[in-house]
Amino acid sequence: MMISKKAIAVTLLGAALALETPSLAHAQSRRAIRLPGHAAALPFSDGIVVGNTLYVAGQQGLNQRGEPVAGGIRPQTRAALETIERVVKRAGFQMSDVVAVNVYLAHVHDFAAMNGVYQTFFPNPRPTRTTVQVARLVNRARIEISAIAVKSAR
Repeated sequence: MMISKKAIAVTLLGAALALETPSLAHAQSRRAIRLPGHAAALPFSDGIVVGNTLYVAGQQGLNQRGEPVAGGIRPQTRAALETIERVVKRAGFQMSDVVAVNVYLAHVHDFAAMNGVYQTFFPNPRPTRTTVQVARLVNRARIEISAIAVKSAR
């Protein structure tokens, strides 16, 4: 198969331009979201905004002392989602902007109870979701939830 000199030149020019042009992700500014009262010593932000997208770190159902909320999966789910909602709002987004959620459960038998609380936080159309059981969560929590939100032009 013969490749013309013109095709090679166009390919090389495209490659050179790709190397010289910063990607859109690198060109966009990043803004960290930190909730008041969250430990500044932790090596992560509660959220990061890049362009029109918010990435929310995994949030657990913890009380002010950093311990799991008493009462089981329902109050822990509510507390985790309330924290996510605070991050979303602090970043200037709305819960209707959330497009994807990851739920990590310490016990898969908590799925139905978690779902009962979860559905009250998201309007239709609800975000996509992945739910998995994990071997163990930090802080002896029963649930951890992360989310991604995208702000559309209104």
